[in-house]
Amino acid sequence: MKVKKAHVFLIVFLAVAALLIAYAFTFGKQKGGAPGKGKGPKSGKGAWGAFGNTEFSVVTKVVEPETLHGYIVANGEIESQNSVSVYPNVSGKIISTQVMLGSSVKRGDVIAYVDPSQPGEYYKQSPVHAPIAGSVISTPAKNGTTVSPNTEITRIGDINNLQIVADIPERYVSFLKPGLKALVSVQAYPDETFAATVKRVSPVVDAASRTKQIILTFDQRDPKINAGMFSQIILYTKDYSGAVTVPKSALVTNEDKYFAYVMQGDSTVEKREVSLGEEVDGIVQIISGLREGERVVVQGQTSLSQGAKVKDITGAAEQLNAKYDKKDSGEKPKDKDARGKK
Repeated sequence: MKVKKAHVFLIVFLAVAALLIAYAFTFGKQKGGAPGKGKGPKSGKGAWGAFGNTEFSVVTKVVEPETLHGYIVANGEIESQNSVSVYPNVSGKIISTQVMLGSSVKRGDVIAYVDPSQPGEYYKQSPVHAPIAGSVISTPAKNGTTVSPNTEITRIGDINNLQIVADIPERYVSFLKPGLKALVSVQAYPDETFAATVKRVSPVVDAASRTKQIILTFDQRDPKINAGMFSQIILYTKDYSGAVTVPKSALVTNEDKYFAYVMQGDSTVEKREVSLGEEVDGIVQIISGLREGERVVVQGQTSLSQGAKVKDITGAAEQLNAKYDKKDSGEKPKDKDARGKK
């Protein structure tokens, strides 16, 4: 009984093997043709060439010259360009305050009265005058406060002319000079920026903080900006031009060398070594290896090799991104038939 079962198993096994061999022979003949006819594995179209015919979907970009704007980010304090502290001439107690925070004053106006007399002495008043015209930019001392000639009663500043004071780290000192342009933002208006220009640069580096102070002024006066505000500054330091640029993420590396995949006319790619220049925000200059007008793979490059067959889906990707951008902004996207029409 055991012998018969073994014979049956062997017969079934041989039959299945024969069927598989016959199927493979027939399939190879239909797909690859007869040997020596130019349709075998050497031509890349036979059963062995199936992997070589794989098309990789990629997104590309035409490389063009672009000016990169180098910048540094710093924090700053907005203050009046011209402000002074107000001090009394005598010691005593404040008995009357004539102004409040934000009051406009002229030079010579009385800010407060101080009583310099001692208990039992004759009562008299000593006026405190505004040394300049402007606005009261700090809360005046309260009545009853004891003051001396060294006590600041308040500050007066010109709120129509503001400046930004910022401390820049020592490593960026070589870039600093008057005339540099900047964009300033404040927490009160996070979606707006205000143009400013560097007017003065300190001649020394602070030994304690290892920073150099710069003074910027706004290009245009804006009532939204107030003295005392905290600001963030994007200070443009240097422009880099004269070379084509690509996203650095589009490059692949091998042994500290950088390569880009360049589209060819037959929908294949050429792996080309490139030399890098300056980089700003992930965009890098290509000093050599690419020419203006060439199309470089910027997405999908990690799966490629020299001569790989690719399908450029840049247009479809741009349409999809535009659709989601409109969705995020609340704009209703156009229907499929109308999309892309001008």
